[in-house]
Amino acid sequence: MSLEVEKTGKTVDEAKQAALSELGVDPALVEFVEVVEPTKGFLGLLGGKPARVRAVVRELSPIEKAEKFLSDIFKAMKLDIEIEKSESEDGTVFNLIGDNLGILIGKHGQTLDSLQYLSNLAANRGLTDNKVRIIIDIENYRSRREDTLRRLAMRLADKVRRTGERIVLEPMNRHERKIIHMALQDNYRVSTYSSGDEPYRKVVIELKRGGRRDYHERKDRED
Repeated sequence: MSLEVEKTGKTVDEAKQAALSELGVDPALVEFVEVVEPTKGFLGLLGGKPARVRAVVRELSPIEKAEKFLSDIFKAMKLDIEIEKSESEDGTVFNLIGDNLGILIGKHGQTLDSLQYLSNLAANRGLTDNKVRIIIDIENYRSRREDTLRRLAMRLADKVRRTGERIVLEPMNRHERKIIHMALQDNYRVSTYSSGDEPYRKVVIELKRGGRRDYHERKDRED
């Protein structure tokens, strides 16, 4: 596929259509850097010149690369999805809007995480500097998931405190493990650490030394 073509036609529109057909890309990516109107010859018969255009395909930005990557996937899956973009402190958020999008979330967001990982690869392919970060969300799933993980952390920490036995959570990605660690970082009864290798790395919650005794001493004083 050529990145630049020059085409002629009886009219400018005809020349532009010929250029678009040869380039074979989304018209939104094509810029017409030169447009020459047709001219009439002597008495409208001789010496006339057709319309001429020169078109180039502009390079996609990293964000556009990620958006195109996702759009191609959704098209192949026959899903009608709108991508709503916004900026956050963590990166560019792609919020997916459509019907029956549970298939794109998967168990505990695993499918969504995979889409996000692949989208970031597509966006940053060939870049060594100024890489971007794409965050993919569906109907605020990620914030709901974070709330669920924080509640889970508190509940399991209480169980560890009561039983004295450590608890090993199911494998989680790095972001979700961080949520557990942050939720319990100020807990004086339990501590957390990660164990294992990716993609099976897990969070372990265990009692701090003296954590259970401290709890019972506090409880006795309260009673």
